[in-house]
This record gives sequence, C-alpha cells and structure tokens, in this order.
Amino acid sequence: MSTAPATQRPRRKHLMDPNAPQRDTINSPGTSRVQTWVMSTLVVSSILHMAAGVLVAAWFMDDSQVVARVGLSVIAGAFGVLAVMGGLAIHKRPVLTWWNLLGLIPMVVGFALFL
Repeated sequence: MSTAPATQRPRRKHLMDPNAPQRDTINSPGTSRVQTWVMSTLVVSSILHMAAGVLVAAWFMDDSQVVARVGLSVIAGAFGVLAVMGGLAIHKRPVLTWWNLLGLIPMVVGFALFL
C-alpha cells in the first residue's frame, strides 16, 4: 500500500499562526509615544480653552471695569503658563524653561483688547 504524502494547504494570511506569534503592540514604544502626545495635546488644548473662556468673560464685562478685565487677563496668562508647564511635565521635560513665555500669549491678547 502506498500512501500519498499529505498535502498541506498554505495557511491563510488573515489567520493567527501559532508558530509565529505577534509581538505585544499594546505596550510597544510607538504606542506609548503616541499616547504621550495625545495626552499632552489634550491637556494643553483644554487648559488653553479655559484661558480663552476667561478672556471671553472679560470681553462681556462692562467697559468701565478695566481693573477687573486686566485681572482676568492676568489669570488667563497664568492658565496659559500652566498649560505649557503641563505639556512639558507630561513629556518629562524641565518645567521651568523659556517655553513658559508662550503661555503669556493669552495675557498679551487680553491687554491688547482691553487697554
């Protein structure tokens, strides 16, 4: 009796191959880098939106309340600096840098609008 050799069909590419497992992609360096950038973008944009909201609140104040408008502009600048510091902290960079001056842009905009 002759037995014909068993012919194996080639494995389909979309199926898992138990002899060649895939690497873990959840904790891969690329995934954690993307998660870091997404998290810092969300933090910075959320805090900057809050700073813009403070400027909008100052915009709707009475024109005679200049001191209050300037005070809200300073608060918006503080939120801007905190936004930059939050982004730097998430990326594990030094928090006190010259980049913090970018956070003062909402304050400068407020001064330009209200003074």
